[in-house]
Amino acid sequence: MEEEQGLGDVWEANIKDLPTEHQEAALRKDSIDEGLAEDLVSSDGRAVEHLSEGLISHYLPSLQSSKVALQELTQNQVVLLDTLDQEISKFKECNSITDINALVSVDKRQAKRKVCGFSWTTIKFTEAKHYHNKLVNIRKEMMMLHEKTTKLKKRALKLQQKKQEENLRQEQQRERELEREKQLTAKPAKRT
Repeated sequence: MEEEQGLGDVWEANIKDLPTEHQEAALRKDSIDEGLAEDLVSSDGRAVEHLSEGLISHYLPSLQSSKVALQELTQNQVVLLDTLDQEISKFKECNSITDINALVSVDKRQAKRKVCGFSWTTIKFTEAKHYHNKLVNIRKEMMMLHEKTTKLKKRALKLQQKKQEENLRQEQQRERELEREKQLTAKPAKRT
């Protein structure tokens, strides 16, 4: 019963903020369900503003937390995609090395069948495997260098931004000091 009375006090306090035609309609108990369309059409702009603020304040925190969760998920997906690309390139390297090894082993079997035991094709496949390994190593080094340069570029950009912020802060400090000195300088009084 006390809750109903407390709600009634709040209801009456809120009714006082409404225009008079709305106050009369709100005080009539039988008119609660009647004329809703007219009330909405002629509703006060403040009421719409309060309702929209309430709606926004109710849903905004959960939407912001959802946004943060989606951003984290997107970042994790990017990391997973990069890792997957690296693994795919490793598998491709393994397959190409396996193919070369298969060619070399076939060529060695053919070389054993020859009478002199010496085959130029065996040497060429061995050289090809050697140069392929060199290329793979060079590619790995280039990828590592690329990653290092990317990290260094990011670091340089951060340092540059910090330096600019520090310069801006120092410039603002100088301006404040000059302004303070101007205010502290003696000003001759005007004679009338």
